[in-house]
Amino acid sequence: MSQTFEKYFVPEPSTFPIFGSFALLGIGSGSVMWLNHVGAGPLVFFIGLALLFYMMFGWFGQVVRESEGGQYGKNVDRSFRWSMSWFIFSEVMFFAAFFGVLFYVRVIALPSLSGGDNASVLWQGFDGVWPSAGPKAEEAFSPMAAWGIPAINTLILLTSGATLTWAHWGLMKDNRSQLKLGLLLTVLLGAMFMALQVYEYMHAYSEMNLKMTSGIYGSTFYMLTGFHGLHVTIGAIMLTVMLFRSMAGHFTKDHHFAFEAAAWYWHFVDVVWLFLFVVVYWL
Repeated sequence: MSQTFEKYFVPEPSTFPIFGSFALLGIGSGSVMWLNHVGAGPLVFFIGLALLFYMMFGWFGQVVRESEGGQYGKNVDRSFRWSMSWFIFSEVMFFAAFFGVLFYVRVIALPSLSGGDNASVLWQGFDGVWPSAGPKAEEAFSPMAAWGIPAINTLILLTSGATLTWAHWGLMKDNRSQLKLGLLLTVLLGAMFMALQVYEYMHAYSEMNLKMTSGIYGSTFYMLTGFHGLHVTIGAIMLTVMLFRSMAGHFTKDHHFAFEAAAWYWHFVDVVWLFLFVVVYWL
């Protein structure tokens, strides 16, 4: 019995990875120079950023054209799915490291510093109650409450997950209006989330004296919520691209993994926020 095998698409050699490498070099070295007050630092940083944008627009545009041109088969689709799955898994491990830091501080380090020989010899009078800036805290601060903006942002992200799922249903039913409206609502909800988080940071700095320098509480709070905010921004950009592609007539119910990949990422961001709300704000 004869068997037919699908030919795996092999792209032509590309210069975009080289541009990406120089972009990351410029961004990294420019950041270091900028932080150390070297005059050329900002220029190097923005040149690297411009190269990164050029690489992303050029390379992603090429992939879109190849996909819409019908050059990708099931094997390529399968490799894309595995790649996105491993990428999201790496993001899970990224946040797991920060959650692990928070667990270690609250469950192991603080009780150790507030009891036994350490407390009696080094940190007399330190109670080790969370939230805490640590034994050598010099400035008082107010911890961030769960109810208020954090609770509103939780509702916003949960709603955005629903609107994105609704958009996916529209795609599967070939209802283009539902697809585009659902994507638009999801992007707007993401932008609303980020606007409220910026306001929360401004309020924390100016009225609560909660800063990155506010000991272990301040550093873990801003690292966890800040990196999550960065991921929300990236996810909103991805969904905006999906919206523009939908408006251009891209995607069918049988061929839309780019949309699915962005949706996977957005739902991952939603789940991370639920953990953040409970562990960082509530408990």
